[in-house]
Amino acid sequence: MSANTLQGWRLRPATSEDVEPMAEIRAAAMRPDLERLGRYDEHRVRQRLRDAYAPEYTTVVEAGGAVAGCVALRPSEDCFWLEHFYLAPEIRGRGIGTAVLTGLLARTDAEGAPVRLNVLQGSAARSLYERHGFAPEREDPVDVFMVRLPGGGS
Repeated sequence: MSANTLQGWRLRPATSEDVEPMAEIRAAAMRPDLERLGRYDEHRVRQRLRDAYAPEYTTVVEAGGAVAGCVALRPSEDCFWLEHFYLAPEIRGRGIGTAVLTGLLARTDAEGAPVRLNVLQGSAARSLYERHGFAPEREDPVDVFMVRLPGGGS
């Protein structure tokens, strides 16, 4: 897909073998927010990714030759769903998430499609999404559901 050797990371298509490393990254990435919300469960945090995993829509972030993150962009009837966007805690803050999201949104903008996602209440990831043009559609006690219209800016 693309490479960014200056920062030592790259993107590649996911395979079925990537699900377990991704489940571990999801658990590490989500643990602080899920604990804050009183919803962390060692098994469930991993199983939710396993149950929804669709390698055909998923991209792996590699850093140092290892799986360090993932993101899925799943088409639906009237939009794309941005799902399972997780980076290992040790690679956050290096601009990788911004670069990955910018690339995905360029693709959805070219297709003229809105993008939807949900983020945990109080998650720091919400500010990343807002900087890229996502706005809340609705909220519940656990999640904020957001949408970005085509050309929503970044």
